Amino acid sequence: MLIPSIDLQDGQVVQLQQGERLVIATDDLDGWLARFERFPLIQVIDLDAAKGRGSNRDLITRICAWRACQVGGGLRSTDDAKRMIAAGAHCVIVGSALFSENQIDLESAKAFERAVGRQRLIAAVDARNGTVAVRGWREMTGLDVATAMTALEPHVGGFLATLIETEGMMQGIDLNRIRALRLATGRRLIAAGGIRSRQEVDALEAIDVDAVVGMAIYTGALALETP
Repeated sequence: MLIPSIDLQDGQVVQLQQGERLVIATDDLDGWLARFERFPLIQVIDLDAAKGRGSNRDLITRICAWRACQVGGGLRSTDDAKRMIAAGAHCVIVGSALFSENQIDLESAKAFERAVGRQRLIAAVDARNGTVAVRGWREMTGLDVATAMTALEPHVGGFLATLIETEGMMQGIDLNRIRALRLATGRRLIAAGGIRSRQEVDALEAIDVDAVVGMAIYTGALALETP
């Protein structure tokens, strides 16, 4: 399944390279929502909240009222997660809060599971050079991604694995790395990080992996004829 991404920063829809370099910024949220109307699920990420410098919660609430969304970015507490579910999020994406002092925090994972239910909880295991990055991808845990997935699997409904090195770079995603992660879990797996073509989306779907796509859509490299 192709999942279009809406990343929010400073009240705008944006696209960044590797989570840092701004490439696209637009105020046309309604226009992009209209373009995504045929898709059953979209991903919404609050980049300001992820980096601890504000929130786009009002915009997210409006988006959730319009379409089923998986929502992430700065959900540091179970109360944050419950508020997003109450605002209409189909499921929540939690990353940094599942790691503490460069270790997997299973007690936190269990608390989020109790708060929103396992099936509505997606663990973000975003990777730079094969290890988990947190706090808006600015801190490295040193933890192997597959190891983190194995530990967290009993408590989450799925995983979002973003390959940071290729995120927004339009270079294509490393399918071999995603295949290895697919073997590491029986849960739902969502991949992101440089996907640039329908062929890549189809290749991921063939191994039962959903594809989050941002830059390729916003630049027009990947057309949105069908979900």
